[in-house]
Amino acid sequence: MSAYKKFEVRRRLPARKSAALLVIDVQNYFQSIARPILPELNATIDLCRRASVPVFLTRHCHKPPGDDSMLYEWWNGDLIFDGTPESQLISDLHLTDADPIVLKDTYSAFRGTGLEERLKEMGVKEVIVTGVVTNLCCETTARDAFIRGFRVFFSTDATAAWSQVLHDATLKNMAYGFAYLVDCKRIEEGFSGP
Repeated sequence: MSAYKKFEVRRRLPARKSAALLVIDVQNYFQSIARPILPELNATIDLCRRASVPVFLTRHCHKPPGDDSMLYEWWNGDLIFDGTPESQLISDLHLTDADPIVLKDTYSAFRGTGLEERLKEMGVKEVIVTGVVTNLCCETTARDAFIRGFRVFFSTDATAAWSQVLHDATLKNMAYGFAYLVDCKRIEEGFSGP
């Protein structure tokens, strides 16, 4: 049995009383990879709302010129600048005015954003990670959540990457020692419990 299969069989479901949903960077900049997962993502958001699970959305954006960021160097200056159409959340995303939006300028939704403190104040012990890009901001946020003491559930059907190879590689890494893999159906199953 491969290590991936060994860890993949570790099954656990999120509990609605202690969970929060993180919707990572579903912005116009990432339309091409976010649109295909939008039905599953919106179904997950709707499911969380029905279960009274808080929904947090992130927006990745920089202030011009942005050249003080390592991402500027890594992505040859191709950054998402705040205030541009590319920085806005996709209009078809099921969000409400009450949803907290966390602004971030690096891969992790936790670094310098106050997200950890907000979640802990609410009694959140588990996070469900959805959004884009699977192998960058989603994976980094999941790892960071794990290190900060949150139980992590990583969506297999409401995350996306630029390629299936990168997406699958992250799922293998997450299942090996950071997160429980779930899809919308398994989340619903978890929320149907006490």
